[in-house]
Amino acid sequence: VQLVESGGGLVQPGGSLKLSCGASGLTFRNYHMMWYRRALGKERELVALIISSGGMTNYADSIKGRFTISRDNAENTVYLQMDNLKPEDTAVYYCAARSVWSSETVDYWGQGTQVTVSS
Repeated sequence: VQLVESGGGLVQPGGSLKLSCGASGLTFRNYHMMWYRRALGKERELVALIISSGGMTNYADSIKGRFTISRDNAENTVYLQMDNLKPEDTAVYYCAARSVWSSETVDYWGQGTQVTVSS
């Protein structure tokens, strides 16, 4: 199984980025997908979740109203649209997958992509 993130980079406060995560080696439609982030010196934080069908999403309070998670089951890809970015959003962002049958929090992790919000 591979989860490969892309789309990170340097952006000014108030700007936007769209992260993508392509999945391979699994039956994507059978997995709930998540985006986590870890800022320097802080614990890992669940940012957003989308269930296997795409019919329900959930967000951390810190990003609610600014970030949008979506998925394309035909393309085996999950996205995180990030708008009105703030310096405190600076972190490594990780894609994660959990099987609909799993009792684990996360079954698979991506390698992460750096997002830096700075002027």
